[in-house]
Amino acid sequence: MLNANQLVILDRDGVINHDSDAYIKSLAEWVPLPGAIKAIAKLSQAGFTVAVATNQSGIARGLYDEVTLQTMHMHLHSLVNAEGGQIAHIVYCPHGPDDNCDCRKPLPGLLVDIQKTLGMESLEGSWMVGDSLRDLQAGEAVGCRPVLVKTGKGEKAFNRNVGLEKTAVYRDLAEFADWLCGQQD
Repeated sequence: MLNANQLVILDRDGVINHDSDAYIKSLAEWVPLPGAIKAIAKLSQAGFTVAVATNQSGIARGLYDEVTLQTMHMHLHSLVNAEGGQIAHIVYCPHGPDDNCDCRKPLPGLLVDIQKTLGMESLEGSWMVGDSLRDLQAGEAVGCRPVLVKTGKGEKAFNRNVGLEKTAVYRDLAEFADWLCGQQD
């Protein structure tokens, strides 16, 4: 059974790829952040299981469809695989903020989905890496250790300094991966 300490859950937009207030609506707009793909591969190669949990309300808003989203995620998988890594599972919330679902972060539904899919008893001690307070709140609700990266909306969240008392902060996903992998030495 997967040890929760070996699970790293990543938000997508602003952590793995560039974010946009106008939404990432196509594969052409989906551009990885520098070092992010190699960071995922490094985590995977070091024995960590990597999963992705992402709010994708652009679907509910009619800006793109689930086929387009799947195309982006297949591209992400192929980039990580090409670097020698693996993403175990990607989950997304297609709902809008007013849809009253249980999966939209800051609610923990996406993370519970990851837990069930990976056959884990608990997420206690896993890592939740995000660029917003809602990412961290979703993780904390199920016992994940919160990590804020300053990419995407992370710098703004850091400057607000609200709800970050127990949060580790890193410049980007690559810096976090370097630190976490270095803990195993």
